[in-house]
Amino acid sequence: MNEMVCAQFSSGTFAVDFEYRPRGGQEGNPLEVVCAAMLHIESGRTQCWWQDELALLSSAPFPTDESALFLAYNASAEMACFAALGWSSPKSIVDLYTEFRNLTNGKNLPAGKGLLGALAYFGEASIGASEKDEMRDLILAGGPWSEEQKRAILAYCTSDVMALKTLFLKMGGRLWS
Repeated sequence: MNEMVCAQFSSGTFAVDFEYRPRGGQEGNPLEVVCAAMLHIESGRTQCWWQDELALLSSAPFPTDESALFLAYNASAEMACFAALGWSSPKSIVDLYTEFRNLTNGKNLPAGKGLLGALAYFGEASIGASEKDEMRDLILAGGPWSEEQKRAILAYCTSDVMALKTLFLKMGGRLWS
């Protein structure tokens, strides 16, 4: 079923994730977008951008018009990053968090309702919760980050878009029924 829906989008389906923190580490401050990762579902192509590269872009480096389907987990966070970067929001968005919560409403979720919990619900492997927490803490601590830390943050962000693809394929026809 995903194939039929995705075929409606001539540019394809894009899983996108951002890493960000409030400026100065203070909740309520404007966002500092640290990095972004994108996976083009149909081709398997991934691409990452660090904050200095993102700051040079006046629009998203992937299609966001009617020709593209945008996948996110908790899309409101991703849209906040779009706004912080001054980019136009995607026209077609599937928020897998919202869809997962709709699917599991009223059910006990031992692994939680986050991305890792959704993957666990479908029997899929993911990075460990401690690794996820460690990376979040590193990002929230703020820079400057070493080159090794930058690589680790970009790899973590990329792992989230790969997980989005897995979840999207697992949820399959449940999204369109």
